[in-house]
Amino acid sequence: MECWCLHGSVGLASDWRTFGKSLAGNGFSSRAVDLWRFLACESLPLGAFGAVLNAEVGGQVFRGNGRVLIGYSMGGRLALHSLLEKNHPWQAAVIISAHPGLEDAAQRAERRTKDAEWAARALTLPWQEFLTAWEAQPVLANANVRDAAAAARLQQQRREIARSFVDWSLGAQQPLLARLASIDVPVLWLAGENDPVACDLGKQAVAKLPKGVLEIAPAAGHRLPWQVPEWFAQRVCHFLHLGA
Repeated sequence: MECWCLHGSVGLASDWRTFGKSLAGNGFSSRAVDLWRFLACESLPLGAFGAVLNAEVGGQVFRGNGRVLIGYSMGGRLALHSLLEKNHPWQAAVIISAHPGLEDAAQRAERRTKDAEWAARALTLPWQEFLTAWEAQPVLANANVRDAAAAARLQQQRREIARSFVDWSLGAQQPLLARLASIDVPVLWLAGENDPVACDLGKQAVAKLPKGVLEIAPAAGHRLPWQVPEWFAQRVCHFLHLGA
């Protein structure tokens, strides 16, 4: 099985490095996708992302026995759009701490406003000041994903990161919950027990998915792949060994 990994907001493809090594040790290959290159030249609406990624994946030479799409947070939301495309190339998926979409129009408008503010910060604040503000959010607190050098490299993508707060805002996403029933491949949905919002959303999503399974990570929050890396790798590999 070949795993394609989509990072989160203000993230890097290299965030998956340790996890990729765990996959390799269990006989699975992986590709960490740099999501910022999709926004490097122009805007790419959420609704169009799935078709673009799937076309790219479908054009790759592949000799394995299945492709698995893995997405964390923002990457999880993007992954859902890929899975909802007809004739997608995925045989299974792992969705982590993701949101299927806000049902209320007023809440979506409020979220777009907040994300527009983050976009402005990403473009205008001194980079370390922006990162400090981002990491200080309660949902992300006490969960380091990368070292200082990698975090500094993110500054090279500040324009794309700012654009993602607009194009890929949760407020710009249409509610997907009702559409999840059309995803007919096995889906492992993961949430951390210290992230009650993600746990509740996971329960709602799995109730709609024909082949969905929810796993709750103990002693972890939103960033569970980096808070409990051994548990995370074990659960994903178990899912893949079962044939996904």
